Parts: sequence; structure tokens; C-alpha cells
Amino acid sequence: MTITLKQIATIRSPFCDLVNMPVQPKGAKNVFATIEFKKEYQDGLKDLDGFSHVYLIYYFHKVKEPKLSVIPFNDKTNTPRGVFSTRTPMHPNSIGLSVVELVKVEENIVTIKGVDIVDGTPLLDIKPYIENFDKIEGTPRSGWMKSNKDEVSEKRSDERFI
Repeated sequence: MTITLKQIATIRSPFCDLVNMPVQPKGAKNVFATIEFKKEYQDGLKDLDGFSHVYLIYYFHKVKEPKLSVIPFNDKTNTPRGVFSTRTPMHPNSIGLSVVELVKVEENIVTIKGVDIVDGTPLLDIKPYIENFDKIEGTPRSGWMKSNKDEVSEKRSDERFI
């Protein structure tokens, strides 16, 4: 089986260097960026402006070599973790996922807020956040991750995943 993905847009953010970037959208809550869609996909943006948030599915194009064990930025114990229990970019398929605030849609340009993504990142897909589908009920668990919201917001990247 062959899987073929297409780049539908390019994410334009203020982060030109992988070092010292926020490592999650919580740490970039006031950072704006734009997504420049290829003209051939512009019609697919119709009605997106009615949503407050969107999921971005993108390709970590700067990853050189995936790893199955990593020490995540927010692990207070510096313990190596299985890559599938982390949000690091080092996964075998190097696919990223972020939930960001949708600010506006104008022709083929989508403006977003809360961006922790390096400039020039290829966007593979965008999907609306729908509370009735996506909101987690009950008491979600976060496994090994013990950092609180403030610690997550303040964490910045270093050279470990370059």
C-alpha cells in the first residue's frame, strides 16, 4: 500500500529557528500566524470562519531522524519516554497536530492565533474543532506529564530535536 499526502498550504509564523520556540500552543497564546493555502484549495475554506478553533495537521519538515525514545521538554524527571507517549516531532511519520484559534479567513489566507510552529511548515490538513465532538468528558489523564499550565506555557525548545 502506498500513502500519498499533499501539501495544501504553508504555515507562516514568526519562528524562523527551532531553538527557543514555544513547545505547545499554550506557550504561544498571543502569537499570530497565517496559513497560505494553494489557490486550488481555496474553495475548501468556505464556511470555516464560523468556527473558533481549528486543528492543524502538518509535517515536521525539519526532522532529520525519527527516534523511538525521547526525553520530552515537559518531563520534569528527564526520563526517556516512548515516542508514542509524547508530542515531540520525532515520530516515524513526523506529523504534527495543534489546536489553534481561528482569527479570520480571507480568500486563501487563514489567520490563526496560538501558534507553536516553525515558519514554512507544510500544512497537510485543517479541521474544525467542534465542542460536541471533541470535548473530553469525565477526568482525562495525562500519563507521565506532570507540568502545570504555567510550566507548559513557559517552556521553550532547545536543540534536542534538531
